[in-house]
Amino acid sequence: MLTLSYRRKQHLMDETVKPLRAPPHTSVYADQHNISHLVQTMLSSLVVDQPQDPITYLIRLLQRTSMDIPRVLVLGPPAVGKLSVAKKLSAELRAVHVTTDSLLGDQSERSTQELPADQLFRRIQQRLNEIDCFNRGWVLEGVPQTRLQALSLQQAGVIPEHVVLLEAPDDVLLERSRGKMVDPLTGDVYHRTFVWPLDGLVAQRLEEGRGLSEEERSLSEEQRQAELQRHRCEVTGLRAAYQHVLKVVNADQPHADVYQQVLAFVRTRRRSRTPRILLLGPPGSGKSHQAGLLSQKYKMVDVCCGQLLRSVAADGSALGEEIQSYLDDGKPVPDSLVLQVLEEHLSRVDCSCRGWILHGFPCDLQQAQSLQEIHPPNRVFFLELTDDVCVERISLRATDPVSGQRFHAVTRPAPSSEVQNRLKTRPEDNTHSVTHTLSQYRTHTAALQCVYPHAGHIDVDQDPHSVFESLESRLTAD
Repeated sequence: MLTLSYRRKQHLMDETVKPLRAPPHTSVYADQHNISHLVQTMLSSLVVDQPQDPITYLIRLLQRTSMDIPRVLVLGPPAVGKLSVAKKLSAELRAVHVTTDSLLGDQSERSTQELPADQLFRRIQQRLNEIDCFNRGWVLEGVPQTRLQALSLQQAGVIPEHVVLLEAPDDVLLERSRGKMVDPLTGDVYHRTFVWPLDGLVAQRLEEGRGLSEEERSLSEEQRQAELQRHRCEVTGLRAAYQHVLKVVNADQPHADVYQQVLAFVRTRRRSRTPRILLLGPPGSGKSHQAGLLSQKYKMVDVCCGQLLRSVAADGSALGEEIQSYLDDGKPVPDSLVLQVLEEHLSRVDCSCRGWILHGFPCDLQQAQSLQEIHPPNRVFFLELTDDVCVERISLRATDPVSGQRFHAVTRPAPSSEVQNRLKTRPEDNTHSVTHTLSQYRTHTAALQCVYPHAGHIDVDQDPHSVFESLESRLTAD
């Protein structure tokens, strides 16, 4: 039995077998123990920090209380509230709060613009490599301010996991800059209108301007506007530099609401597990469209069961000919053949490495249980839609026989009159067939939900972009 198991594994990973396939249980084990996240964290840390003794470094890395050490940037224009958010965030996360003032110490140059960029980045790099930042993580406030600075920090090995960009209208920021109040004991910054302390004793000792730098106190209205204009010119580049780890938060709202949004974002962890996504839903719920959007953005393999069966049927293989005979007779392909096709396809290297999105299967309890045995999904979503809307959607859709693309008279019209004129309605899209398919789906929905009790449920009776945002937010959350 052991020899047989070994040979089976060896065959699945044999480079002489094309296309290459990987055992499905390897991905399941990696998910259970966060292996991909662990390996990526260690590898990226080695490449970025380049320690002289890699083994000792990795041992120290693994001895930390958590692999999820916060690495956060809090950015934004002057007076947007960076200090308040960063200070509170670092206290809650027990991370080190790093500011330009703490980096410059008691030196006379108290401005990041006066200090040469290479010196500033060297100090940031040195500070973030100190033992407290290494073990507890860090929240870096106010730096970088330009795309060039962001790229320089990346080259220096400062790679944040979360970047928070606070934004507010210029008139709000100018008003805030005029009314700053400082607690002389803690250095916390408040404002008469926007952020006022709840503690009356703190409110009594606030002083206007004290604790602010000489540069901040001496700025004229024109200079403040110029600073805001400079930020507006640079912010597009900053967003581009950190687009994959960025959260833009509207700071023109109560401070508590701003902070809760920031905290919720920072607590999300972008795990490195390979996505194996299953989309379930009635006909007309938009499974194919959402799968295409996810595949396009995240480079996952879009696996439509129906299209996959037709593709295999057309390849001339013995299995394909057997499947074609069922398609020609208009009969459902037996589960044994469908599972054989899926097991082979989902074991390919592209699916194993990039992940996959499956839709069109399973349709009942037995199929779902069988899928769990060969390639269990790690994210399942039920796309929810009423029967009336399903029928309405399907009755207005048609397929382009040339490109194979599906269009809808309302939500996704044909791009040209030429395409519109050649659109065909599939026989299975007539009202009678759709009603029967819906009835079958509703019959098996409860059983499918028992197999996937932790699945997400998405209301898809809204525009496709909003549905995609809902799916995306669920995928990126813990």
